[in-house]
Amino acid sequence: MDTPVRVRFCPSPTGSPHVGLARTALFNWAFARHHGGTFVFRIEDTDASRDSQESYETLLEVMRWLGFDWDEGPEVGGPFGPYRQSERYDSYADVARRLLEAGRAYHCYCSQEELDQRNELARSEGRAPGYDGHCRTLTEEQRSAYEAEGRRPVVRFRMPEQAITFDDLVRGEITFQAGHVPDYVIVRGNGHPLYTLVNPVDDALMEITHVLRGEDLLSSTPRQIALYDALAEIGVGTGQAPRFGHLPYVMGQGNKKLSKRDPESNLLGYRERGFLPEGLLNYLALLGWAIAEDRDIFSMEEMVEAFTIERVNPNPARFDLKKAEAINATHLRGLPVEELAERMVPFLQAAGILGAEVTEEQRALLLAAAPLVHERMVTLAESVEMLGFLFLHEDAFTRDPADSAKLLETDEGRRIVQAAHDALSALPEWQTTAIDEALRAALIEELGLKPRNAFGAVRVAVTGRRISPPLFESLELLGRDRSLARLAAAGAAVRS
Repeated sequence: MDTPVRVRFCPSPTGSPHVGLARTALFNWAFARHHGGTFVFRIEDTDASRDSQESYETLLEVMRWLGFDWDEGPEVGGPFGPYRQSERYDSYADVARRLLEAGRAYHCYCSQEELDQRNELARSEGRAPGYDGHCRTLTEEQRSAYEAEGRRPVVRFRMPEQAITFDDLVRGEITFQAGHVPDYVIVRGNGHPLYTLVNPVDDALMEITHVLRGEDLLSSTPRQIALYDALAEIGVGTGQAPRFGHLPYVMGQGNKKLSKRDPESNLLGYRERGFLPEGLLNYLALLGWAIAEDRDIFSMEEMVEAFTIERVNPNPARFDLKKAEAINATHLRGLPVEELAERMVPFLQAAGILGAEVTEEQRALLLAAAPLVHERMVTLAESVEMLGFLFLHEDAFTRDPADSAKLLETDEGRRIVQAAHDALSALPEWQTTAIDEALRAALIEELGLKPRNAFGAVRVAVTGRRISPPLFESLELLGRDRSLARLAAAGAAVRS
């Protein structure tokens, strides 16, 4: 790069963060890190009717959870702050005034009703709707007459009368013909600046060199390019417009663009399910980019090393939850056992299985149990059902009703539980091999049962579920007293 790279990620604090937002942040962050540039985190909170402090705080929390570090922005500061647009209104008012003085913008007094009528007329005559420049050349007398009526004008930017061409970093050369992009509003009648003004102004003042954003914003690019030229003319920024790259759509069910309202789009849902940040980001990176044709699994460090904007595919990418889960499971299996155990703790605490203060005994038990589920888990939240039985006191331990009815509450279930209790009670030592041998002898050899039926009933009796970690190892970790107590309780429940 001829100049140091400066990119920005600029979400609005409205609603819950979604996967499209994270994918945009990821590509900007990786691009900045690959080129040794600056990643700017900016908050676009000029829509007071929709923005909220709660959403703002959630944005920061999710960015930290995903592992993004930003060089400038909230909580970090920087030379071009503040980084919340709601704190920058004086700058926007000054720029709007200078654009008006330079003739690059003008006051428009048209009411919404008048605009609607003229658009309807254009449609009836086969012309494209859009602002027709009615107030572009008003005389002083006409302006005074409108103001005498009490009209509060908006400020419109005056689009140039020639085609606008730019080289999109993802899509190549794109041209918008003159007249296809009408003059647009940059300041409301109440003096409130719009996104159409504040976004390019901040890019210019913060010396942003590259804008990587969603394809849905492509149609606004010619307006912004024209505004950058005007800003350079009035001395705002460096005079150099950023280069644009428009990232592909992310498609959901029914081959429709994934909406932030779609369940699979909610980032908080992935955190609650126990996706690893590195697993989720690995999958999101594949929505439009690839590290290699035959490779799907990589670390964020490897992505930074390999990331180039030229490898971003302009075609829409399809969100596949099953593949996201598979990639997350692969990252889980790659964790050291000690780290896996530590990462499971918050989920066991949230479920009330572990308390706020985890004892050394509980940590040792969790560390011993982690290898039993290391290859079986897809997300961290599954630790609650898989390992909860090891930590629950007997008065809190429950069994899945459907599994219990199928495997315990039968004559065969009663026989299995009683035989298992008797065989295990006689063991001189409580360890996996001895437990295995005793149960096989009592249930398979003596009762003539198939392993699936025999061990399934014991599994439900001691773990509460038909699906659990390996049975014999689970019994060893649960301990003699608790294992025998649960078998006895299961037998009593069946008899009653």
